Amino acid sequence: MEVNGTANILSSAYLAVEYVDSFLPENPLQEPLKHAWNHMLQNYSKFQIATWGSLIVHELIYFLFCLPGFIFQFLPFMQKYKIQPDKPETWEKQWKCFKMLLFNHFCIQLPLICGTFYFTEFFSIPYDWDSMPRWPYILAQCFGCAVIEDTWHYFLHRALHHRRIYKYIHKVHHDFTAPFGMQAEYAHPAETLILGAGFFIGIMVFCNHMILLWAWVTFRLLETIDVHSGYDIPLNPLHLIPFYAGARFHDFHHMNFVGNYGSTFTWWDRLFNTDSQYNKHYTHQKAVKSD
Repeated sequence: MEVNGTANILSSAYLAVEYVDSFLPENPLQEPLKHAWNHMLQNYSKFQIATWGSLIVHELIYFLFCLPGFIFQFLPFMQKYKIQPDKPETWEKQWKCFKMLLFNHFCIQLPLICGTFYFTEFFSIPYDWDSMPRWPYILAQCFGCAVIEDTWHYFLHRALHHRRIYKYIHKVHHDFTAPFGMQAEYAHPAETLILGAGFFIGIMVFCNHMILLWAWVTFRLLETIDVHSGYDIPLNPLHLIPFYAGARFHDFHHMNFVGNYGSTFTWWDRLFNTDSQYNKHYTHQKAVKSD
């Protein structure tokens, strides 16, 4: 019964997306993308695309999204948007973070990425252009992946804060009480595996083309780097996402160590009242500013 209910929900969601998609114009970038995608398929094997292609996508996207936050520290007019202006980034902190990132990316995440090809082969995930879903479907699938990952992250992240295990694993990620974008994947190797597992659950549910793997990687990195950026930038388009947590929400978690356990959304924290200290803190701040 539960399986049927889930299937009905997914079917309804896909029908809704298909209805909206019918009113949307053709993507002007479709032909160049089609040419580039087919060129890739003709010149590289599925194994090369799934492994080395996925690694390149991850590294390029990660450090590209980190670049704006890195530049902000040198721009005086951007400091008014820094959430904790009394705790600037230092070269020592950034170098320490970069070294940990290289270890995690190539010693922990790369072996997992190498399993991508076997995953796509086992579940017969297509690579060809004709099977690729249109972008509204991909956006809907990424949102579904985000909901699943956020749920996993909330409960496992909260468990990692338990006093009996916090100092052994999750304390590493809290080395910096004022986060910056590059710190998004700065974590103990065990945490990389534990919390990172949530990334793959959505893929298991929704993946129907290789492109979703790369689209979901892109969205997840954009989100996690944004919430770790340390800057609350106005007119941030990510804030258009319903219940989006954002940088200020997660920055408080690093400053306070307790509460605000969600990765992307705020609903689990609201439901379990683990955002109460955050709400009191910013209510007090607004009161001080208004006086």
